[in-house]
Amino acid sequence: MDAASIHSRLREKFGDKILSAEASVKDPFLVVDAAAIRDICAYLRDAEGLQFDVLTNQSGVDYREQGYIEVVYHLYSYAHRHYAVLKARVPRDAPVLPSVVTVWKAANWLEREIYDLLGVDFTGHPDLRRLLMPEDWVGYPLRKDFVEPEEYHGISTSRESLLR
Repeated sequence: MDAASIHSRLREKFGDKILSAEASVKDPFLVVDAAAIRDICAYLRDAEGLQFDVLTNQSGVDYREQGYIEVVYHLYSYAHRHYAVLKARVPRDAPVLPSVVTVWKAANWLEREIYDLLGVDFTGHPDLRRLLMPEDWVGYPLRKDFVEPEEYHGISTSRESLLR
């Protein structure tokens, strides 16, 4: 099934929760209502002919100038050998999305990484806590406005370049 067919099925089922589609790019994608992401993902996993049984990747991007963080979901169906890409956008000042861990368990660590590095709060996540940074770290390192502290617990964070 191609991106246009998937878009059509989702538009039929979810109406205005499907905000836009970009089918003429190398990696076609749909932008969906952030609040509906869990329901849309569950439908994509369970619907006959779609059966997206794998979340192959989930990542986040900070669009500081536009004022939002975008979470990107890459899905694949082994049964039908097709893929889909969904994007959900949340405001930078209140980045909250429903967790999709109940849809695909692979989302567990992926959502923790996005939470840790971009500060997106995934409601319903069973164990949302830092994954890469220390628990008491201040800030989110992948945000465009992040400023690395000069030290952490008395340890310098500056390093000499290894490329010399």
